[in-house]
Amino acid sequence: MRLIKILLLFQLIISLNSCGPLAYKKVDARKVPWDPDERVKKNIEEGKSFKLFGEKGIAGGATTYEFASSNELWRATLDTIDFMPLTTANYSGGIVVTDWYSDNQNLNENVKITVRFLSNEIRSDALDVKIFYRNCDSSSKCKIIEKDGNFSKELKKEILKKAVIYQQQAKAKKDKKD
Repeated sequence: MRLIKILLLFQLIISLNSCGPLAYKKVDARKVPWDPDERVKKNIEEGKSFKLFGEKGIAGGATTYEFASSNELWRATLDTIDFMPLTTANYSGGIVVTDWYSDNQNLNENVKITVRFLSNEIRSDALDVKIFYRNCDSSSKCKIIEKDGNFSKELKKEILKKAVIYQQQAKAKKDKKD
């Protein structure tokens, strides 16, 4: 009885493979659109898409998740602090943390920046920027303090300026495309 089941399963696999659904299909990379929107459009036209549980998906509502490359605030932050080494850059967690940085003039003084994203919208309360200073003495005893001074405000201002520029560029690109 067991042998019959195995033989039937084997025959089913062979017949499915000969029909074509499991057969390997070569794809010409030159015919695949580079633009993701065009690729999605092409796949939908060819019937290569599906949605579970209707238009709204499994969760029952449309998602507002954006990728890091399309989030102007995220890109502006990384571009503004690109001179500093990063310890953590977690888009889904909404935080960027730099490593301790020194400008080589005074090696006993270091700075660390933490940027938390409170919103994806470009506005002054969308970012929480914290600046930490570490001062070490000759016996390697270090004191770390957080300063909420001018540097923090200037950094936030610079990030927001760049984000607005990126947003305007993205809008112009989208308008040009339409």
